[in-house]
Amino acid sequence: MHEPAFFQSIIEEEIKKISLGSSPRELYEPIRYMLALGGKRLRPSLLLMSTELFGGNTKDAISPALGIEVFHNFTLLHDDIMDKAPLRRSQETVHKKWNPDIAILSGDTMFVKSCELMMKVDDGILRKVMTLFYETATEVCEGQQLDMNFESRSSVTIDEYIHMISLKTAMLLGCSMKTGAWIANANEADANHLYDFGKNIGIAFQLHDDILDVYGDELKFGKQVGGDIIANKKLFFF
Repeated sequence: MHEPAFFQSIIEEEIKKISLGSSPRELYEPIRYMLALGGKRLRPSLLLMSTELFGGNTKDAISPALGIEVFHNFTLLHDDIMDKAPLRRSQETVHKKWNPDIAILSGDTMFVKSCELMMKVDDGILRKVMTLFYETATEVCEGQQLDMNFESRSSVTIDEYIHMISLKTAMLLGCSMKTGAWIANANEADANHLYDFGKNIGIAFQLHDDILDVYGDELKFGKQVGGDIIANKKLFFF
């Protein structure tokens, strides 16, 4: 079994090969910029690891892994607009570097590209892969709306908060791992176990991210420290 860094390096190289248009330049340059900002590449790496775990060929999982990463970056791009965030991975956010209208349209194009990449799986699992992906995409939107709703509330219960981050963040990690298992022809019980495992990783990841938002080093964190508090976001401990 390879280490996560092995799969992260594969994703970094494959992202550079994603086919994007060249005109209009204002549409595609922000997409290339966003994808080149880096990141942990956690979700696509987990997808590849899940495929390898069950003896599958990770080459068969490259396209959907990229689809997951493009989708994730699309959500970050739109999230930055809604949060009026100035920084993403220590660089200007797309809406600051260009403008919000361009950022919205480039994000929409990224979602289309993510669907195109996700569909490049064996026909035998295509329907269930895309069904899970679309369900997860909807859950991410539901989580984002709840996050915005919470901004106008004076208090939010821990259960409400965990539900929100499960939708907004954790479900996509579960989707990544379950998709990887399906590509390797894992049985449904094992695929569901990986989904639950990925979801729990996602919840833990978001809780850790909340701590960094308050106490992190902006240069290492890559985002404005205290940005969530400024936006009146509700955090687990605040």
